[in-house]
Amino acid sequence: MSADNYQRIWQTVLAVPKGKVASYGQIADLAGLPGRARLVGKALGHAPKAMNVPWYRIINSQGKISLPKGSEGFERQKNLLIDEGVVVLNGRIKLKDFAWQPDLSELLFNLKF
Repeated sequence: MSADNYQRIWQTVLAVPKGKVASYGQIADLAGLPGRARLVGKALGHAPKAMNVPWYRIINSQGKISLPKGSEGFERQKNLLIDEGVVVLNGRIKLKDFAWQPDLSELLFNLKF
């Protein structure tokens, strides 16, 4: 795995605005790594703390938190999302209300690769 791919993933996740969520697959696609959703999860686990990558804004394609329900990580992700105004019910987020849908200008302005 190249550090460049991790960097692309981290930069893409940094572009997800407060109060919005994106799926692992969406981040992979936007980072130019289609089909590499699992790599996104791995990269988030290796993100440098100093970058403050908002890992918690990334959920699975069904709109669910992927961490085991009731685990410390699940509760942390849920609470961070709630703090940003995202409604989390039973570990699920309504994508029609909270999915990040960037327009082309937002992508061109924010993504630096």
